[in-house]
Amino acid sequence: MSVLVIGGDKIDSIASVLQNFRVDKIIHWDGRNPSVVRKDIPQDVQLVIMLTNFLNHNAMNKFKNESKRKAIQFICAKRSESSVFCELCKKFNTTGGCLMEEMK
Repeated sequence: MSVLVIGGDKIDSIASVLQNFRVDKIIHWDGRNPSVVRKDIPQDVQLVIMLTNFLNHNAMNKFKNESKRKAIQFICAKRSESSVFCELCKKFNTTGGCLMEEMK
């Protein structure tokens, strides 16, 4: 699976979580540069993860709408590995030790 992560400066810890979900290719756009809004989601991407702490509203709306139009799954999460992990668990219907799921 190929994943596009938008937002955040460094995603090393998040990349390790993604590898546990059998992600082959990780593309990262930091989102600090306003020109990121002019980019299009690459063809081979199957999942878009938006890190909401470091992304402006225009970028979030643009990539959310583009994901829907292209029928690409997307996740919004905070920039923490636990948040991304929990959102992936929800998306793929696995609990896998997610603390939020265990609290329910």
